[in-house]
Amino acid sequence: MVRKRRTEAPSAGESSEAQRPAERSAPPPQQQAPATGGAGPQGGRGWGPPQGGRGGYGGGRGGRGMPQQQYGAPPDYQGRGRGGSSQQGGRGGYGGGRSGGVGSGRGVGPSYGGPSRPPAPELHQATSVPSYQAAVTPQPAPSSSEASSSVPPETAELEQSMGQMVIHSEAAPTPPPSSKSAMRFPLRPGKGSFGTKCVVKANHFFAELPNKDLHQYDVTITPEVTSRGVNRAVMEQLVKLYRESHLGKRLPAYDGRKSLYTAGPLPFISKEFRITLIDDDEGASGAQRDREFKVAIKLAARADLHHLGLFLQGRQTDAPQEALQVLDIVLRELPTTRYCPVGRSFYSPHLGRRQPLGEGLESWRGFYQSIRPTQMGLSLNIDMSSTAFIEPLPVIDFVTQLLNRDVSTRPLSDADRVKIKKALRGIRVEVTHRGNMRRKYRITGLTSQATRELTFPVDERGTMKSVVEYFSETYGFVIQHIQWPCLQVGNTQRPNYLPMEVCKIVEGQRYSKRLNERQITALLKVTCQRPVERERDIMQTVHHNAYHEDPYAKEFGIKISEKLAQVEARILPAPWLKYHDTGREKDCLPQVGQWNMMNKKMVNGGTVNHWFCINFSRNVQDSVARGFCYELAQMCYISGMAFNPEPVVPPVSARPDQVEKVLKTRYHDAKNKLQGRELDLLIVILPDNNGSLYGDLKRICETDLGLVSQCCLTKHVFKMSKQYLANVALKINVKVGGRNTVLVDAIARRIPLVSDRPTIIFGADVTHPHPGEDSSPSIAAVVASQDYPEITKYAGLVCAQAHRQELIQDLFKQWQDPVRGTVSGGMIKELLISFRRATGVKPQRIIFYRDGVSEGQFYQVLLFELDAIRKACASLEPNYQPPVTFVVVQKRHHTRLFASNHHDKSSVDRSGNILPGTVVDSKICHPTEFDFYLCSHAGIQGTSRPAHYHVLWDENNFTADALQSLTNNLCYTYARCTRSVSIVPPAYYAHLAAFRARFYMEPETSDSGSMTSGAVAGRGMGAGGGAGRSTRAPGASAAVRPLPALKENVKRVMFYC
Repeated sequence: MVRKRRTEAPSAGESSEAQRPAERSAPPPQQQAPATGGAGPQGGRGWGPPQGGRGGYGGGRGGRGMPQQQYGAPPDYQGRGRGGSSQQGGRGGYGGGRSGGVGSGRGVGPSYGGPSRPPAPELHQATSVPSYQAAVTPQPAPSSSEASSSVPPETAELEQSMGQMVIHSEAAPTPPPSSKSAMRFPLRPGKGSFGTKCVVKANHFFAELPNKDLHQYDVTITPEVTSRGVNRAVMEQLVKLYRESHLGKRLPAYDGRKSLYTAGPLPFISKEFRITLIDDDEGASGAQRDREFKVAIKLAARADLHHLGLFLQGRQTDAPQEALQVLDIVLRELPTTRYCPVGRSFYSPHLGRRQPLGEGLESWRGFYQSIRPTQMGLSLNIDMSSTAFIEPLPVIDFVTQLLNRDVSTRPLSDADRVKIKKALRGIRVEVTHRGNMRRKYRITGLTSQATRELTFPVDERGTMKSVVEYFSETYGFVIQHIQWPCLQVGNTQRPNYLPMEVCKIVEGQRYSKRLNERQITALLKVTCQRPVERERDIMQTVHHNAYHEDPYAKEFGIKISEKLAQVEARILPAPWLKYHDTGREKDCLPQVGQWNMMNKKMVNGGTVNHWFCINFSRNVQDSVARGFCYELAQMCYISGMAFNPEPVVPPVSARPDQVEKVLKTRYHDAKNKLQGRELDLLIVILPDNNGSLYGDLKRICETDLGLVSQCCLTKHVFKMSKQYLANVALKINVKVGGRNTVLVDAIARRIPLVSDRPTIIFGADVTHPHPGEDSSPSIAAVVASQDYPEITKYAGLVCAQAHRQELIQDLFKQWQDPVRGTVSGGMIKELLISFRRATGVKPQRIIFYRDGVSEGQFYQVLLFELDAIRKACASLEPNYQPPVTFVVVQKRHHTRLFASNHHDKSSVDRSGNILPGTVVDSKICHPTEFDFYLCSHAGIQGTSRPAHYHVLWDENNFTADALQSLTNNLCYTYARCTRSVSIVPPAYYAHLAAFRARFYMEPETSDSGSMTSGAVAGRGMGAGGGAGRSTRAPGASAAVRPLPALKENVKRVMFYC
């Protein structure tokens, strides 16, 4: 668990962690006035009555400054916007909240129905405060002045209205289970029946459960080695020598570490063996070394297949992981000897063509294999896979490819050396200058001097000899590239120098660092297969693996079917979507997962009165930029927005390296011209390859200027296709607080377990840094719906947390305030308060879609995060515990579904994939728990990957049909396109928000050229600067710096779209 030490709580104006967009609003004037004149029409019901502009679903466009027709908002919430601001519903949420809660305005909000408060900054981000270990242990804040200053003195009496206080001992809700043993995931509430029945094929192969007597033995190899490869070589030798004589003719399966499994007992309880291996690696002297190992094998336990059988029959709820692991190890034995194992996959240059990826890398084909418990019994999941390997090139050729130029012509720059060192460190090479003696070494670094300058001692007296001389005298080898550095190999205490030209990279080394854009594109090209081809390759893999002839499978009695599983499925219908009544088409039924905006107007068009454009592309003339902006403004108008065709200031061209200066200058020019009125939008034209420009621009706009922006690439500006402009209009509308469409069933209140009472839907995700960035923080994002009953607008919060920490640390936080005692906050609390602000009601149901959790982390994530949700609710009001449904969304799995007949045009979409809305909750799903696969989108290219939804907690008692339909219908409400998307939008938005927040961290480059500790600058924070907290993860040395704060008006909209 990560501990967080409070160092200094940023005051309300600059708290710096979680960002949440809600609706758009102008800065509050000095006193609260009734909402009359205002900032023009805004989308739908927001934080108060939107002014003027669009009617509700149906009313025509209202005149500017006229109150907009509302639908369903409580009357007292309709007339309470602050003067001039379009969306400020009466202040107050669930009581005082903590300082700077989302929408809590420094803790001055009244409880339900309390009096309105004078304006204060809205929507603060999660402040940095201590986390808690299971039980909360508040720690005093070191600095009292700033911790208390963010709360005005008059709040104390407000916080008591409706019997509610912030400083109360929280009423204990039904606590979530305190440990894994107390927890059971919900059982399947029966199978779904809604939709059109059909049959699909899945890449699961039935595996017959053996009835063998499995034994587990502990293995100790001394001297201990870290390499599984060496361990396996030792065990292989042992089995070869002693299988007949000492192992009772048994063929054991070995996990490469500490465990050995046999089908039936070995003829001893404990025994020691001595094994000799010939080693061709990295010996200091010339001769090859023989390595001696002592192997002790000792009976540990009998692996129990009986309970696995009960589990598969649904008569036991806990999966016997050990038994599954044994079977997995047995089936991996043979491919491990044949191929190169990586995780659960196996690769080989012979399983398909190698494809060059550029910069010394190539892709290898392979397959993924995993044994899974399912309703049909055990199943072997097999899928095709590709990954990057380092090409087995001479090192000189590798470096030439890496730098992408002829390297003999000019000397290496410092940047070149850093790039080479990064790319080569840890790679194994073999030497080529000694005939058949192909000794292998691992590269530890580069020499700082050129080869011609390198000398080393050749005897005890310290006689020095140059490397060039040594190679010439000893091997008769004349070094050509004497101006290049040498490779350093072996251990760093006694470095061994090898000229690059005598080394060749050893084959079969996977490249595990981050690929660049070109390499990713090349790899995707290789992996992208139409469903027919992928199915054919999977079948070929199964035949090629010939499990019926696998000696290990035979020994353990495991039989694998060679037929794809035939699975019953259903196709859920698409939902009706509502558009504005002034359009020719007022509603729409999507066809095969897609539709378009022709003859339709956005259900709530936003307003863009004041905007400007900056062009960073050399190739785009000012006249072209003007023409593009005019066409875009027209498209926004046609789509139903109020969009002023004239910019505040004319478009200006600028150099990418001047991004900050130009943005700020132009922003201030426009602001001066507006004399205090707000800017609504910045349109930016970017070069097609713009490096860090996009990220810098978003950071400056969103955390410094408080401006939403829309970036457009040069190629699209020249093409100016109607389809492109229509898509950009969709994005602009939600960025300025509008709504594109809503579900007809949502407005008609026909969604089971959502429409009957106010429901908030959360999405949450954690994105981790790329492999190789070993100290950047992970970023957690949580979004939550802000409108009811429509459920289309989502506000989002983000925060940085310890490197590779999967549990979201800032969902709920508590800390000690010297004046107010125990104070609480966190992302959930802030989003609940802002929902209450925006809708006038408090949520009575919570649905939480959590992305990015692997099966091994289910218990951990649920225990921690459900507990945080509960505490956040209780901190708002004693006994406030809305029922929670917690659903994990997984895309990183290897189940693929295929049409049972690829030639039947009625059962596939245009890409040959299964139809959108296909849901599977039988046969290949969990034996007892509530999970399902849903392919909610139409394929475009390659094979569609269905999303897997697994319910970990359900107090709302969803039926299978209700949850499957809700999830499928939500997939049609994604704001950025007129297509159904592959995962539920709240999870998708959380992913986008987390991805955006990466740009807020300013990289600080260390001398090694790699990113240092997630370096986040303190810019964009108010007074008090970058004071954060230090978060220490196991092994993480760097404190996690909080992200710069988002500006208020940016937070209130879906800026991350």
